[in-house]
Amino acid sequence: MSSEQVEVEGRRLKLSNLDKDLYPEFTKGEVIDYYARVAPVMLPHLKDRAATRIRWPDGVRAQKFFEKNAPSHTPDWVRTATIPTPGSSTGRDTLDFVVVDDLPTLVWCANLAALELHVPQWKVGPRGAVHDPDLVVFDLDPGPPATVVEACEVAHLLRDLLAEDGLDSYPKTSGKKGLHLYVPIKESARTSDYAKAAARRLAEEHPGLVVAKMDKALRKGKVFVDWSQNNPAKTTVAPYSLRAADEPSVSMPVTWDELDACDGAADLRFYPADALARIDGHGDLLEPLLSERQPLP
Repeated sequence: MSSEQVEVEGRRLKLSNLDKDLYPEFTKGEVIDYYARVAPVMLPHLKDRAATRIRWPDGVRAQKFFEKNAPSHTPDWVRTATIPTPGSSTGRDTLDFVVVDDLPTLVWCANLAALELHVPQWKVGPRGAVHDPDLVVFDLDPGPPATVVEACEVAHLLRDLLAEDGLDSYPKTSGKKGLHLYVPIKESARTSDYAKAAARRLAEEHPGLVVAKMDKALRKGKVFVDWSQNNPAKTTVAPYSLRAADEPSVSMPVTWDELDACDGAADLRFYPADALARIDGHGDLLEPLLSERQPLP
């Protein structure tokens, strides 16, 4: 298997098994190349957020594992943050999370076959303090036979509901079958309560289309507006992250016009080459998440 020593921003990295297929017809070398090229727009969304890495060392058709704790072989230049994890399945009260603040760390994660990077809606301060969330997120998950077309319809309804509260919102694809809607806010401890109330309001107003309860039996043909990812213990797949499926799809920022025009799943499915071309054309459509700070009502 091919491997090579590289220098990334002054850090020496040994990249291994570059020709191994992590997806059918998409190699580990291509995964690392994608993350290196998408880094300028992706890193600002990862910065200061404790990353959960989901790793597929033998590719997407083999076993995966969730990695929250930094592994024992983590280089000393990788930033870590010790975060309380009460009730953790590991039986530990804290875990040392990796914080992906720079290109060498992102490449190091990709070399460990961390295909998916998930982050919470809160940040870690320079000395490790956990801040209140600065994002609200809604995960719009269509229950078959509903598809992303219905999710687009619900996204518009949710956008209007949030706008009534004076909040602008920004969509991206989940990279699978749904959508994520983000609201950048001033830091607040009330995000979970707010998101739950907004989702329930939408479900009451549109009972034939929207469900806000976790019960899977209720979801058939409707779009589940999952507000639970605002729980501080939960994470959402990061913008521009790959997703593990038969093909390397990307969780991609999209425009409201694209949601309007969506006729089927293929319209909102993006692969690495598409993602990089879109970034060249549009820049980062989620840049407002980094700069806007709206007060929660």
